[in-house]
Amino acid sequence: MLSALKDSRDIRVLDPVALIEDLKEFNLRRGELGTVVEELDGAFLVEFSDNNGEAYAIVPVSADQLLPLHRGGATAA
Repeated sequence: MLSALKDSRDIRVLDPVALIEDLKEFNLRRGELGTVVEELDGAFLVEFSDNNGEAYAIVPVSADQLLPLHRGGATAA
């Protein structure tokens, strides 16, 4: 059902995202948070950084491996 909710059109450059599966080849684990920095052919380039803002990984990730996150701002009336 999650795949029905996800659509790569929901993800844009500078959006915050979370990994929904481990990326062992990059030493990244499910739940890690990143920022989309570029849209690629069939994937997104995502930057993962520490609490000091230092990037520790910039890797291509397919849309089906990402959960778009939405920050508060708009509230329901």
